[in-house]
Amino acid sequence: MNRTAAVLAALLAAGLLAGAAKAQPSHGGHAGHGAAAAAKPGDSASTKAYRDANTKMHKDMDIPYSGDADADFVRGMIPHHQGAIDMAKIVLAHGKDPVIRKLAENVIRDQEKEVAMMRDWLKKNGR
Repeated sequence: MNRTAAVLAALLAAGLLAGAAKAQPSHGGHAGHGAAAAAKPGDSASTKAYRDANTKMHKDMDIPYSGDADADFVRGMIPHHQGAIDMAKIVLAHGKDPVIRKLAENVIRDQEKEVAMMRDWLKKNGR
């Protein structure tokens, strides 16, 4: 292939990839946090629990925005943290790896403290 043909082929490929990327559906601003798919026959108990927790978290994160960046952040992060707590409880119920179980215990401890702090902040600041 000559140089001009190679450049044209590369530009064409780049254009096709850009168009394909642009055509991907939006996920409501939660990049990498797409809504969970419906349960499928044969899903394990942990998979069903993770799907349910993920669906609840995303529903609860869909807050009415107020224009107050601080309050909106806190109101969105509370259900996000609760989702992490819920997932950590699932791995404690179903998981076996001691390293991951310890991680889950730490997530629960830390995120529960942060959720309490955020709720207290909302209350103290009248939001």
